[in-house]
Amino acid sequence: MDTKNNNAFNQPPEPFWRESAQLPVFPKLSKNIKTDVTVVGGGIVGITTAYLLAKGGKRVALIDAGRLINGTTGHTTAKITAQHGLIYDELINHFGEEFTKKYYEGNMKALSFMENTIQTENIDCDYTKQDAYIYSTTDEYKKKVEKEFEAYLTLGIDTELMEQLPIDLQIKNAVIMKNQAQFHPLKYFKALVDSIVNNGGQIFEQTMAKTINEEESTQVVTEDGYHLDSEYVVIATHFPFYDGMGGYFARLKPDRSYILGVKTTKEYPGGMYLSAEDPTRSLRYTEDENGDKLVLIGGDNHKTGQGKDTMEHYNALEEFGNRVLGIEEVKYRWSAQDLTTLDKVPYIGPLTKKHPAILVATGFRKWGMTLGTLSGQILSDHVLGNHNLYSDLFKPSRFKADPSIKRFAKENANVAAQLAKGKLDIPTKKADDIQNGEGAIVLVNGRRCGGYRNEKGELFVVDTTCTHMGCECSWNHGDHTWDCPCHGSRFSTDGTVIEGPAKEPLSRLEDQLK
Repeated sequence: MDTKNNNAFNQPPEPFWRESAQLPVFPKLSKNIKTDVTVVGGGIVGITTAYLLAKGGKRVALIDAGRLINGTTGHTTAKITAQHGLIYDELINHFGEEFTKKYYEGNMKALSFMENTIQTENIDCDYTKQDAYIYSTTDEYKKKVEKEFEAYLTLGIDTELMEQLPIDLQIKNAVIMKNQAQFHPLKYFKALVDSIVNNGGQIFEQTMAKTINEEESTQVVTEDGYHLDSEYVVIATHFPFYDGMGGYFARLKPDRSYILGVKTTKEYPGGMYLSAEDPTRSLRYTEDENGDKLVLIGGDNHKTGQGKDTMEHYNALEEFGNRVLGIEEVKYRWSAQDLTTLDKVPYIGPLTKKHPAILVATGFRKWGMTLGTLSGQILSDHVLGNHNLYSDLFKPSRFKADPSIKRFAKENANVAAQLAKGKLDIPTKKADDIQNGEGAIVLVNGRRCGGYRNEKGELFVVDTTCTHMGCECSWNHGDHTWDCPCHGSRFSTDGTVIEGPAKEPLSRLEDQLK
């Protein structure tokens, strides 16, 4: 299929969810305030935590650097499932059966919580029960799927090992997790946001947190110098905006993945599908504004800022969709960033042992709907003084020698290699060579810079040195951003921070062209 004829490839990336539902707009913080709990980050963790705390009688202030649900949560495939890839056999081997069973149960409790909330709050969010499948296409992964099936049986999961799928895919085998779910995330979270406000919570958008001061209270300081004083702070910013000597930048691996929302020529039979092999392929459906099926094709993940031209990832998903379902039209395209911890289990709880009043949740490895909801339950229980059965599993202060040491060494060796590679990369292109709609690494007065010329011909030139730890950013053609290959910071074409851990923008250098 010629992507030039598809509207989604001619427009900036935008998720279907944000175009098909509207959230209220909230003001920017313009004064100092005192509250019981400050929640930083307006995604699934922040909103769920604030929702539960407000209902629990706490005074809550929720702030977000941009708009609510505009980060990873707003770019999700929105599968509500405890099936997190081939994870259960691995967890049993590393942590034991008891730990793994609690991991599964915690995620299923999160699914049940969301279902109950939808019913009790009477939320119309396209919630439907769906079976979830992981399938293999090679002999190597056939054996891995068989081991995963055995792990399901050990854990008492309702499952089957299958040789065929309801969808037209040639497979070796597949393992099913029954009675999982899917929904429209913005419609769901709008209802929770309304509840936060109705229960006295305050919400501020366009309010970036810069740091935390710990004195008599715990104080969040914004980029404009205002502060929020509270007993507790919840860091729900995807990548923790405040590290507190926790070393999170070295304990989290950032990956990007891609999604197409397409109309198909073949009928989609329902169900949620995920390939066991890389490059990953994910399938589910939703309904568009006309009630027609829109199939979401996802996958092709890679480490942020590294690898081939990012448009090739979108093209690979399109080729897969054409082969399996036949694509009539690509209506939407977008990408998402996800973080993976050293042992593949999220960090949820006190930031460090020295920071019991500062709480964090991060590292969901693409499974944020259940893990983010579970985070909201664990963190709100911590604040409210309730015992949570699953909090010990996810303590950020844990460190497991197997596999954490190996992954720590591997990831930090990768960072060192990327740092050196960027410094040795000498561009040959000049800023004047950049065409409208193009971005590239360019040489300006002997200096490595990033240039982008928009469709109006306006040129933006930035210093590509990431403001976090000095790695050199690369151009993301698919999303028109500057991405750091070391720790995953992302910047817009004018240098504005989109994704941490960087806090400061890239320097603008257009004046050096004069």
